[in-house]
Amino acid sequence: MTRSIRDIWHHAWTSVLVEMSEQEIRWLLSSHQHISLLEKRRTTMVVSRVRLVAALFALLTPLWIVVDIAAFPREVWLPLVLARIAATVAFSLITLLAIRMNSMQDAYRILAMLFLVPTAFFLFSYQHMSQFQLHGIQQAFSTGYAFLPFVMLAGLSIFPLTLLENIAFISPLMIMQLIAGVMRLPVLDWPTFAASFWLMILIAGVAVLAGLSQLAFIIVLVREAIRDNMTGCFSRQSGEELLELQFVIARRSGNPLTVAFIDLDHFKQVNDRYGHEAGDAVLIAATNAIQGQLRMGDMLIRWGGEEFILILPNTTPAMACVALQRVRQAGMGKRPDGTPVTASIGIAERIDDEIDDWRQLVEKADKRMYEAKQGGRNRIIGPCCDVA
Repeated sequence: MTRSIRDIWHHAWTSVLVEMSEQEIRWLLSSHQHISLLEKRRTTMVVSRVRLVAALFALLTPLWIVVDIAAFPREVWLPLVLARIAATVAFSLITLLAIRMNSMQDAYRILAMLFLVPTAFFLFSYQHMSQFQLHGIQQAFSTGYAFLPFVMLAGLSIFPLTLLENIAFISPLMIMQLIAGVMRLPVLDWPTFAASFWLMILIAGVAVLAGLSQLAFIIVLVREAIRDNMTGCFSRQSGEELLELQFVIARRSGNPLTVAFIDLDHFKQVNDRYGHEAGDAVLIAATNAIQGQLRMGDMLIRWGGEEFILILPNTTPAMACVALQRVRQAGMGKRPDGTPVTASIGIAERIDDEIDDWRQLVEKADKRMYEAKQGGRNRIIGPCCDVA
């Protein structure tokens, strides 16, 4: 059943978003398999928009106090004014708290808080005002409070959320509307309530599509930004972010993190003798060969020219040496003259080399790569590893 739903989802979106891969379309459904760079970009966008909306509501919410006082008698407006002051304080706190949010879990929490405040205010104001018989202009102003759920649903459209995340945030709003209906059950106008609930469903659908479209746009931008156009490896810019992120994760968990600096031997000769097109073909073949031997969590970065960095999370130097030997034995392609492509490789590891910064880790691996070149090329040098 789950498989069938995923297939339907994939076919539905590929008919609209033909430039997205199957994996990227699955990312629209759930965030479970989002790559770290996409999660980081999405976290930044969600948190920044939460801060913007919270700050806006913190400014606008108290301004309506003047209208409440002018439109309603004291027994009506006093509780509403107190509720507005409480909501303003809550929105202000959310604005301040969002400054320190730096993970998607934090983004979920702060977004939930943002929607919780108007939800609580709506339920209170709806229950409070249902106790009074209001007429004329008072009734007109009181009706305006009923539109708050519609505003909240529409506001959800500015956040790049997956389908499951949208459902998780929309469901409480729909339930809230049902609760509000139950509160006025004895005098409920069923046709009006049904029409408003149907309108909420339509607005929710548009909000979901808007959020998914934003997420799809971010996915495409991240894909174009993080990949080297020719080889398909991670670009240097995205690679630096990956290195920083993986180093932080390894340091917090206490796990090893190994980096291999790979430089293809005598590559300049290929460009000089056979031209850049032949050189590009050699680079593409070499990267395809390397990636074909990697594990799921390993990451290959094109650092510049014929230089590559391989990130090996949860990997000791000895394990990395075995993996790179496997790459060498499988081969890294051929040069235009038929000779095999070889590489000089330097290995550095966070714990063994007692390194506290990802840049130092790269520099250490780079230094050992040059030692491999000076030692005759086509070899691996690292902690507990010196293989020709």
